[in-house]
Amino acid sequence: MFSRLLPRHAGFFDYFEQHAALTAEACRQFRDLLDANGDLAEAAAHIKKLEHDTDTITHTCIDALHKTFITPIDRGHIHALIKRIDDIIDSVDAAASRILLYEIAEIRSEARELAAVLVQCAGEIEGAVKGLRHLGNADAINRHCIAIYGFENAADAILRRALVRLFKETDAILVIKWKEIFERMEKATDRCEQVANIIQGIVIEAS
Repeated sequence: MFSRLLPRHAGFFDYFEQHAALTAEACRQFRDLLDANGDLAEAAAHIKKLEHDTDTITHTCIDALHKTFITPIDRGHIHALIKRIDDIIDSVDAAASRILLYEIAEIRSEARELAAVLVQCAGEIEGAVKGLRHLGNADAINRHCIAIYGFENAADAILRRALVRLFKETDAILVIKWKEIFERMEKATDRCEQVANIIQGIVIEAS
């Protein structure tokens, strides 16, 4: 009887899915920004709005977590997952903002490659997060996570190649600008891997 009186919340999976969808959209916008498909300022502003929207989702999720006694999965996992997904879009927004702020005239090829990998990672995160509603389908969730690990490894290789080529440049200001941008992109792909780790932890705990 007492347990029926305790606060319950069934919306955590909704928060994950909504956040993952907006993060994936931001990654696609970032890729398009680097491909110069449209106005850079407009694309960066759209990414900023998506980042603000996901902040609202994150804060709402954490607020609900504080008010909920019975949760569908471990409380620590809920907090870690929503925060790590939020870190992805924060890093994408930071990279986009710097491209605009630094008035980057020519996009480096490795940045386009990294952005394409980010889009793939974000798509896999969307799939994995949707699977959390049905933890009995662990194999499908794990396939998404394994794909993320593969993409993150590919991103590391691209980044190494990018830095080798960047440090051959003679324009020190250009090197500093692009090093910052690449660091933000690297952080985004690293957070994708961490999201996969958290999701696999949820699956293991439920098995």
